Amino acid sequence: MNRQNPFSREEKSFLSGARTRWQELKYTLGVIAQFVKGFRALHFLGPTVTIFGSARFGENNHYYILARKVAAELAKKGFAIMTGGGPGIMEAANRGAKDVDGLSVGCNILLPHEQKENPYMDKFVTIEYFFVRKELLRKYSFAFIVLPGGFGTLDEFFETVTLIQTGKIEKFPIVIMGVEYHRNIQEHIEQMEQEKTISPEDLRLFLFSDDVQEVVQHITNYAGKHKGIKLKPAGDAIRFLGEEKITLN
Repeated sequence: MNRQNPFSREEKSFLSGARTRWQELKYTLGVIAQFVKGFRALHFLGPTVTIFGSARFGENNHYYILARKVAAELAKKGFAIMTGGGPGIMEAANRGAKDVDGLSVGCNILLPHEQKENPYMDKFVTIEYFFVRKELLRKYSFAFIVLPGGFGTLDEFFETVTLIQTGKIEKFPIVIMGVEYHRNIQEHIEQMEQEKTISPEDLRLFLFSDDVQEVVQHITNYAGKHKGIKLKPAGDAIRFLGEEKITLN
């Protein structure tokens, strides 16, 4: 079923050019309301890792299995696992957290074809504007894990790397899993460094790895050294929710 999102129509209208002052004010107030909705839903999650990837992979896909495994291992360490809340890699990551009684959360966005909520979340919030959703994911994440996906996944990756590179946000771990899938991107980034369009130190802004234990250690080290976080076992993370273990739409 094609669910028409009225917020998408409003966003298209906003980006179409200058409008009346009342229309611009109304849109701005709507954006504020979306941020407040996200703050209320995500504020008490505790240390969180967000996992990105395609909505189109089934449960027997290699990358689905990899996402489920790395999410489970991170949840065992006490991290909440957050995704876009949909199927595919997102479902795998939420499912991996649930496999070990970890906290599983979705920051969803309504799309006409792909974005049906998966059943492995303790809590999810639906955000109607892409840019609000991206800022909320960055705000509440200790790390990003990027698995094979499409334009949206790469958008999250490159925008976040740009913000870190330019000092707009604090540096935090960005991990790219599915090394063979991302081989051409890795080579292109290396070419950018060779052509001096980025600096050599920019290559250290992210980690390419399919080694689950290396990824978990990389993120755990950051949490301890840079955030001073003492992680709780997975079973304790669910207690962050208490009576807030509900769906927010």
